[in-house]
Amino acid sequence: MAEAFLKSFNPSLEVYSAGTNPGSRVHPKAVQVMQEVGISLEGAFPKNVDRFLGEAFDYVITVCDNAKETCPLFVGSVKHRLHIGFDDPAEATGTDEEVMNVFRRVRDEIRNRFKQLYRESIAHESKKTT
Repeated sequence: MAEAFLKSFNPSLEVYSAGTNPGSRVHPKAVQVMQEVGISLEGAFPKNVDRFLGEAFDYVITVCDNAKETCPLFVGSVKHRLHIGFDDPAEATGTDEEVMNVFRRVRDEIRNRFKQLYRESIAHESKKTT
């Protein structure tokens, strides 16, 4: 969701999402709640973070609290390392509507926090390099 939101703020950004233990597909409820706000996750697929460890990045941002603890060390050049933690909605329990509400809450938290990060930091850095 974070990748999709950042790309929606500025389609020219190069954004990659990866996990330490990715599933075989994007969670269907994540797809559904993103569609509710007009963002398609079509073509998105889970990737393992290992494929990016040697790459250079302006930002490496962990979003799940357990990822902060288990994320491997990026050996490529990284200008900014941030942790912006969110509950993992895939771990939500309850009725289908209760689980969907957790996905919606986390979606909205991600959108708000990443919009703030984009406005306060990323957009300013993009202007410096163009």
